[in-house]
Amino acid sequence: MTDHTPSPPPETVLHIAERVHWDSARSSGASYAMSTRGRTLDDEGFIHCSSDLDQVRGVLTAFYGDVPPSDLALLTIDTTGLDVRLEPADGTLFPHIYGPIPPSAVIKVQPVPETR
Repeated sequence: MTDHTPSPPPETVLHIAERVHWDSARSSGASYAMSTRGRTLDDEGFIHCSSDLDQVRGVLTAFYGDVPPSDLALLTIDTTGLDVRLEPADGTLFPHIYGPIPPSAVIKVQPVPETR
Protein backbone atom coordinates (compact mmCIF):
# COMPACT_ATOMS: atom_id res chain seq x y z
CA MET A 1 0.00 0.00 0.00
CA THR A 2 1.35 3.42 -0.96
CA ASP A 3 1.13 6.34 1.43
CA HIS A 4 -0.53 9.30 -0.33
CA THR A 5 -0.14 11.67 2.61
CA PRO A 6 1.15 14.99 1.30
CA SER A 7 4.59 16.00 2.49
CA PRO A 8 4.58 18.74 5.08
CA PRO A 9 5.93 22.05 3.80
CA PRO A 10 9.50 22.92 4.72
CA GLU A 11 10.09 25.21 7.70
CA THR A 12 11.68 27.75 5.38
CA VAL A 13 11.46 28.40 1.65
CA LEU A 14 13.40 30.62 -0.72
CA HIS A 15 11.95 33.27 -3.02
CA ILE A 16 13.68 35.27 -5.75
CA ALA A 17 12.44 38.84 -5.42
CA GLU A 18 12.93 41.83 -7.64
CA ARG A 19 14.68 44.09 -5.17
CA VAL A 20 12.48 47.12 -5.93
CA HIS A 21 9.32 45.20 -4.94
CA TRP A 22 10.84 43.69 -1.79
CA ASP A 23 12.30 47.06 -0.71
CA SER A 24 8.89 48.69 -1.19
CA ALA A 25 7.09 46.09 0.95
CA ARG A 26 9.77 46.15 3.63
CA SER A 27 9.89 49.94 3.91
CA SER A 28 6.10 50.34 3.94
CA GLY A 29 5.42 47.36 6.19
CA ALA A 30 2.90 46.07 3.65
CA SER A 31 2.77 42.37 2.87
CA TYR A 32 4.85 41.26 -0.10
CA ALA A 33 2.62 40.09 -2.95
CA MET A 34 4.82 39.52 -5.99
CA SER A 35 4.62 35.97 -7.31
CA THR A 36 7.45 35.92 -9.81
CA ARG A 37 9.09 38.23 -12.32
CA GLY A 38 6.51 40.81 -13.37
CA ARG A 39 3.59 38.77 -11.95
CA THR A 40 1.67 39.43 -8.75
CA LEU A 41 -0.04 37.12 -6.30
CA ASP A 42 -3.35 38.23 -7.85
CA ASP A 43 -2.07 37.29 -11.33
CA GLU A 44 -0.79 33.81 -10.35
CA GLY A 45 -2.89 32.85 -7.32
CA PHE A 46 0.23 32.02 -5.28
CA ILE A 47 3.83 33.11 -4.76
CA HIS A 48 6.48 30.97 -6.46
CA CYS A 49 9.23 29.71 -4.13
CA SER A 50 12.05 27.19 -4.10
CA SER A 51 12.97 24.52 -1.57
CA ASP A 52 16.74 24.82 -1.94
CA LEU A 53 19.55 26.57 -3.80
CA ASP A 54 19.51 24.04 -6.63
CA GLN A 55 15.92 25.02 -7.43
CA VAL A 56 16.84 28.71 -7.08
CA ARG A 57 19.67 28.31 -9.60
CA GLY A 58 17.33 26.61 -12.08
CA VAL A 59 14.74 29.36 -11.75
CA LEU A 60 17.40 32.06 -12.12
CA THR A 61 18.66 30.45 -15.30
CA ALA A 62 15.20 29.90 -16.78
CA PHE A 63 13.52 33.21 -15.90
CA TYR A 64 16.03 35.80 -14.69
CA GLY A 65 19.06 35.31 -16.94
CA ASP A 66 18.84 38.84 -18.32
CA VAL A 67 18.32 40.55 -14.95
CA PRO A 68 21.41 41.94 -13.20
CA PRO A 69 21.93 40.05 -9.92
CA SER A 70 22.05 43.40 -8.09
CA ASP A 71 18.38 43.94 -9.05
CA LEU A 72 17.37 40.73 -7.25
CA ALA A 73 17.30 39.49 -3.67
CA LEU A 74 16.95 35.98 -2.30
CA LEU A 75 14.46 35.92 0.54
CA THR A 76 14.44 33.15 3.15
CA ILE A 77 10.89 32.87 4.45
CA ASP A 78 9.73 31.26 7.69
CA THR A 79 6.62 29.32 6.64
CA THR A 80 5.02 29.28 10.11
CA GLY A 81 1.42 30.38 9.73
CA LEU A 82 1.61 30.60 5.93
CA ASP A 83 -0.38 28.43 3.51
CA VAL A 84 2.48 26.60 1.77
CA ARG A 85 1.81 23.75 -0.65
CA LEU A 86 4.34 21.58 -2.43
CA GLU A 87 3.15 21.29 -6.02
CA PRO A 88 4.63 19.74 -9.17
CA ALA A 89 6.19 21.88 -11.88
CA ASP A 90 8.35 20.37 -14.61
CA GLY A 91 8.51 17.05 -12.74
CA THR A 92 9.75 18.60 -9.49
CA LEU A 93 7.89 19.69 -6.35
CA PHE A 94 8.10 23.43 -5.71
CA PRO A 95 6.70 25.25 -2.69
CA HIS A 96 3.97 27.78 -3.44
CA ILE A 97 2.68 30.26 -0.87
CA TYR A 98 -1.05 30.94 -1.12
CA GLY A 99 -1.37 34.44 0.22
CA PRO A 100 0.81 37.49 0.79
CA ILE A 101 4.01 37.31 2.81
CA PRO A 102 4.24 39.57 5.85
CA PRO A 103 7.67 41.21 6.01
CA SER A 104 8.12 39.69 9.49
CA ALA A 105 8.16 36.19 7.90
CA VAL A 106 11.28 37.08 5.89
CA ILE A 107 14.12 35.98 8.15
CA LYS A 108 17.03 36.56 5.78
CA VAL A 109 17.72 38.63 2.67
CA GLN A 110 20.82 37.90 0.63
CA PRO A 111 22.18 38.27 -2.89
CA VAL A 112 21.11 35.65 -5.41
CA PRO A 113 23.71 33.06 -6.38
CA GLU A 114 25.73 34.24 -9.38
CA THR A 115 25.87 30.83 -11.03
CA ARG A 116 23.86 31.57 -14.14
